[in-house]
Amino acid sequence: MLTSGGAPAHPERGAGASAGLITVARTKFPVEVLTPEGEVFSEEVEMLSTHTALGSIGILANHEPVLALLEPTELRLYRSESEIVRFAQAEGYLQFAENRALLLVEEAIAPDQLDRATLETRLRDARSGLEQAEQGSEREARARRDIRRYEAFLAVAS
Repeated sequence: MLTSGGAPAHPERGAGASAGLITVARTKFPVEVLTPEGEVFSEEVEMLSTHTALGSIGILANHEPVLALLEPTELRLYRSESEIVRFAQAEGYLQFAENRALLLVEEAIAPDQLDRATLETRLRDARSGLEQAEQGSEREARARRDIRRYEAFLAVAS
């Protein structure tokens, strides 16, 4: 579509606009994912997507500083729009400051490394532990945490 002056109506969309595609170049920023066992990921990405205690969050370069409590979910690290690195992410913390992201999590496992049978057994054990736990106890809190983790990991494994 052209404006009355003959210029493209949406020049920012580039050549793909006629096909309905919008290509956006994004600035990359460094991301580190660490577990108690060590570094799982350390590369520059265009975006990261995860889930905090307050809800889903997507981080792009130059985001405002953030410190967040992470919930078990699928962590997505976008090297580009079409290349996404995925992990089953356990609970932990996200810090974004000075245009760098640091995720400290209990576990971060690639989907192809997840064993459904093991996760289903662990989920069953956690549910059993919850039934046997005294209300308000540390055992109850641990069982609830494990249930959330294994349910999230099974969703990533699907």
